[in-house]
Amino acid sequence: MKREETIDYNIKASWHAIYRMYNQQAIKNNITTSIGFVLLNIDAENGTPATKIAPLMGLEARSLTRMLKSMEEKNLIYKEPDLIDKRSVRIFLTEEGKVKKEISRKTVKTFNNVIKEVIPAEKLAIFFDVLHEVNRLIEEKNVYAAHK
Repeated sequence: MKREETIDYNIKASWHAIYRMYNQQAIKNNITTSIGFVLLNIDAENGTPATKIAPLMGLEARSLTRMLKSMEEKNLIYKEPDLIDKRSVRIFLTEEGKVKKEISRKTVKTFNNVIKEVIPAEKLAIFFDVLHEVNRLIEEKNVYAAHK
């Protein structure tokens, strides 16, 4: 089997192509794709607990800590102690962070709209069904058991 015929290769290749495309837009706005995704996961009104952001993005807490520090230095976010759980920190968007979040939101929305205009809804429904099934098998650690 050639690698181009494997499921994981095609998912990875598509994700890298999307990531590069998003990064081209992000660079124009002095951010990165990763920063854009973090911004999209922060509640613009109430902030978001720092501990909730990494799992939303599939990141390790260490990686996110470095990124949040960088975002704070760029004046995109600020941190405050959580009013309910004093041990926890909430991440809030600055005005500049809100602007960059909106740019990120529009970039993602534009990509999705173009895909929906070009690929028929029936094909997209099958695509989503297949991805959900792949994720379910992985989460249940049933991929190899399903093969028996």
